Amino acid sequence: MSNMEGVGPVVSSAHLADGALPALSELEFGMILAGHAFERWMVRCMTAAGEPGLASIDVLVLHSANHRGRPKRLSDLCSVLGIEDTHVVVYAVKKLEKRGLLKSTRAGKEKLIGTTPKGVAACLQYRAVREALLVESVKGLGLDPKAVSTVAATLRALSGHYDQAARSAASI
Repeated sequence: MSNMEGVGPVVSSAHLADGALPALSELEFGMILAGHAFERWMVRCMTAAGEPGLASIDVLVLHSANHRGRPKRLSDLCSVLGIEDTHVVVYAVKKLEKRGLLKSTRAGKEKLIGTTPKGVAACLQYRAVREALLVESVKGLGLDPKAVSTVAATLRALSGHYDQAARSAASI
C-alpha cells in the first residue's frame, strides 16, 4: 500500500471536489497553475525579448494588436481577449503607446490600434525567444499536435460554460 492511496484528486480546495464532478476541481487547479505560469512566462519572455516592465495583459494586448498585421478596434481587442473591463485594455494600450510599441489612428469615428515597427520587432523577438526556450522543450514531450488542439478547443468550450455560469451567478 502506497502512502498516496486514498488521497484523492489533486485540487486546491477539497471542499469543492466533494461535489458531483471532482475532475472539474482537478481541471480548475490545473488551470490556476497553468494560468499563473503562463503569465510569468509572458512577462519574462518579453523581458528577454528586450521589453522589460510589461505586465502580462500588456503582452497580450501587444500580440493581439499585432495579429495579422491589421489595426484593431478596442472592442475587438477586448472581445478576443475575453476582457469585460474596457479600461484594463485602454490602460495597456496607453502604456504600450508611451513605449512606442502601439499607435492609435482614426477611421471615421472609430479608433484603431496597431503596432508600430518597434512593436512588430518586439513581437518577432518574443517569438524567437519563445521558439528557443519554450517550443523546443514542449516538442520534447512528444505531444500529439492534434491532441494539443483538442485540449485547446476543450478549454475554449469550457470558457463559455464559465462565462454563462458567471452571468447566472451575477443575477442571483
